[in-house]
Amino acid sequence: MTKLPFQILLFLLLSLISSTTAEIKTLTITSDSRPMILFEKFGFTHRGYVSVSVSSVSVMSSANAPNPDASRLGFFLLSEEALLQVLLEIQQNPHFCVLDSRYILNLFTFADLSPPPLSRFNHTYPVSSPNEYSLFFSNCAPETRVSMNVKTEIYNLERDDSKDYLSAGLTQLPSLYTFFSILYLVFLGYWIYVCYTNKRSVHRIHLLMSGLLLFKALNLICAAEDKHYVKVTGTPHGWDVLFYIFQFIRVVLLFTVIILIGTGWSFLKPFLQEREKKVLMIVIPLQVLANIASIVIGETGPFIKDWVTWNQLFLLVDIVCCCAIIFPIVWSIRSLRETSKTDGKAARNLAKLTLFRQFYIVVIGYLYFTRIVVFALRTIAAYKYQWVSNAAEETASLAFYLVMFYMFRPVEKNEYFILDEEDEEAAEIALRDEEFEL
Repeated sequence: MTKLPFQILLFLLLSLISSTTAEIKTLTITSDSRPMILFEKFGFTHRGYVSVSVSSVSVMSSANAPNPDASRLGFFLLSEEALLQVLLEIQQNPHFCVLDSRYILNLFTFADLSPPPLSRFNHTYPVSSPNEYSLFFSNCAPETRVSMNVKTEIYNLERDDSKDYLSAGLTQLPSLYTFFSILYLVFLGYWIYVCYTNKRSVHRIHLLMSGLLLFKALNLICAAEDKHYVKVTGTPHGWDVLFYIFQFIRVVLLFTVIILIGTGWSFLKPFLQEREKKVLMIVIPLQVLANIASIVIGETGPFIKDWVTWNQLFLLVDIVCCCAIIFPIVWSIRSLRETSKTDGKAARNLAKLTLFRQFYIVVIGYLYFTRIVVFALRTIAAYKYQWVSNAAEETASLAFYLVMFYMFRPVEKNEYFILDEEDEEAAEIALRDEEFEL
């Protein structure tokens, strides 16, 4: 019993950082001894409903506890405000059962189940107090393992009494993703026009950049359709599969483009060095792993036993990839600085150094904003405004794409590479300074 309070505290704290989900889900719990299982987190309006159906329920106990109390196992809702009160109750009493808390919204316990061999229960509960709630299952019976099939259906009713299976703070996502997908399609059309009108300056990297825009647009289209069908029907109708496929291709292309631009491949040099190839060989397999983790996190939810591990794995892989893509840019800056001391082309080298230093700053800013600022917004924003973090992330991504594509656009006289003999002496002085050291 000494480990019980810590495990409960851990699961309650995880409910704070877990993403808000929805959908109609059918889950299978097999011989699970966890004291707390988080199923869903959902933002309710004043017309919210939660439906829980359990079947094939069996409770296995050890020889030390042959007859577990059925009222010690059950489902409940917990609001964000009540979470801190429940944590305090658990800290004050190590043997406290969450089902006894006056701060939870108790749905039902196993005492309400039909008698064996049926052992099932199905009921829909109204949630009239608007707030964000987490749906938990609690097992306060010591030394017991639970097996059951669980079907959850959580939704808000619209004015026309239609069901909205998206959380109150995410119901705007289909429109948001549709809007940004249109912007990227327009962006792609303009990029193709720029490449067509500057054929002589088009390099292979520009073709990869076109592919990146295309798959970003397709990814957003699938995200919009995915959220739309979840919102209306409670299931994604297969759009989630396309979403994960295009997301994987888009992320791999994004990291690849950043690495190749950072190395100067295609438009500065036609080949990659061994260390640059190694970065690509590390990042791409890691992105495969990150995509698998993303699918597990998105499609299973926090009820699986290894949910925390998958989240940690995804975070670790993302950090490693973000660090890896910085190295080629740093190598290019140092290489250009060394070259500038011997080739006698100070103005051109200064322009290239300026370009790569600006690109370095842009990449760092993009990674910082999308990994830290967006996460902070997701954490502190009220549940009704959770879409704001998604909008901020997409806006930052679009801004990053615009800046990156503008800096490395295919034009015959790129302002960064113009040779001006009058500035040669000033460039030599600037290169002797340490402003390009990282």
